[in-house]
Amino acid sequence: FAAQRHVLTYMEDAVSQLLENREDISQYGIARFFTEYFNSVRQGTHILFREFSFVQATPHNRASFLRTFWRCFRTVGKNGGKYSSICCCYLLTAQEYHCLLQLLCPDFPMELTQKAARIVLMDDAMDCLMSFSDFLFAFQIQFYYSEFLESVAAIYQDLLAGKNPNTVIVPTSSSGQHRQRQPPNDCNPLEGVEASLFYQCLESLCDRSKYSCPPSALVKEMLTSVQRMTFYGFLMALAKDQGINRALGALPDKGDLFLDPAMDQELEKLVAQVSGLCVSGPASSSTDTANMPVRNSPRINSPWKPLHHRRKMDAESEGSNEETDSSEN
Repeated sequence: FAAQRHVLTYMEDAVSQLLENREDISQYGIARFFTEYFNSVRQGTHILFREFSFVQATPHNRASFLRTFWRCFRTVGKNGGKYSSICCCYLLTAQEYHCLLQLLCPDFPMELTQKAARIVLMDDAMDCLMSFSDFLFAFQIQFYYSEFLESVAAIYQDLLAGKNPNTVIVPTSSSGQHRQRQPPNDCNPLEGVEASLFYQCLESLCDRSKYSCPPSALVKEMLTSVQRMTFYGFLMALAKDQGINRALGALPDKGDLFLDPAMDQELEKLVAQVSGLCVSGPASSSTDTANMPVRNSPRINSPWKPLHHRRKMDAESEGSNEETDSSEN
């Protein structure tokens, strides 16, 4: 159980955070720190502003990052980017989506964003626009199943070359050393590989791989319904399959993508609090408004922050003090 849930990974990270932030943690105790840490792991907020190596370290971290990205930027699909009257939604480029990802994970690699974009675009036109839903579901497949897709790409290339990949290729690292993908040409009806043989290889891969793989039954259903399959056709089918999306459990169905009642309720509370600060009488003059007491909203500091985030805040604080001192002099 401990290995399956990656308990050791979280224990090591918790101890590392404890040692790096021991001065702050000593103010409220070690027991409270561990309680806060594992509560954040359970809630999925532990990946915020963390390094990419930690964000991708476990399946739970990946699912948490996907869910956080969706919850933070779901309104982009309705209110941001360039509006398309064809799909009635707003569109962004791969670079713009990458900037959003870096708001949550500063060192998130551009390569993963580009690969997710190629699932949607099926070519290297990285300046093309994509809807939020198209990018999100493609990104989910690319990010969560990245090691699986590396092996699939190798198997596909061997099948194209007429080889029978008897040995399942399992990547030894997810450090970003990925095989370069060649965009397919779907104009040719014979493009791709024989779907039944492709499935046999993938079934063996799923049985032997130690990394996360899509449910074998859903992959079988996908590949037994066609005679031939291209690599990007397979990736697009994975991205669009709602059964795989439900099995992964990080994102809602496509029809509910812009709905998040829990987050909306929190936003309504926040708006109500802000509105309460700005309420004035109907007959108030500008002088009366200026003399109204200002209510300061209580600010609650989290007892635990990632080290690099705390150092950034300290640096900004020191810079602000220097400016104040210079202005007084």
